[in-house]
Amino acid sequence: MKTERKAVPAAVPHEDWLLGQLKDAEFAAEYLNAALVEGDQAAFMLALRDVARARGGMTAVARRTGMNRVALTRALSKTGNPELRSLTKILDASGVRLRFVAQGPARRAGRAARTVSRRAA
Repeated sequence: MKTERKAVPAAVPHEDWLLGQLKDAEFAAEYLNAALVEGDQAAFMLALRDVARARGGMTAVARRTGMNRVALTRALSKTGNPELRSLTKILDASGVRLRFVAQGPARRAGRAARTVSRRAA
């Protein structure tokens, strides 16, 4: 007697799941922070590339940043080393922001903000 196999639903590929999760700005920010903490530039660039792909794809992000798509792809490669100006444009187009957090005891943020405003004026 032959037994019939029950159809088992296919698993969701990891990359598809990740790109779906990265559409959420909060998750994308946590993902980028985790990659940055690793201290490996190639890992961070891969994470940033994943976020860009999830948040509209390279062409859409290039359009929002004003960058050439080829230049954007090159900047987000494993060996990419984008300038701070380009990095902030890419992050902004991806819906996340670069932010610094003190490692030690909390300091007054107001004093630093006032110093930056005075220097910019």
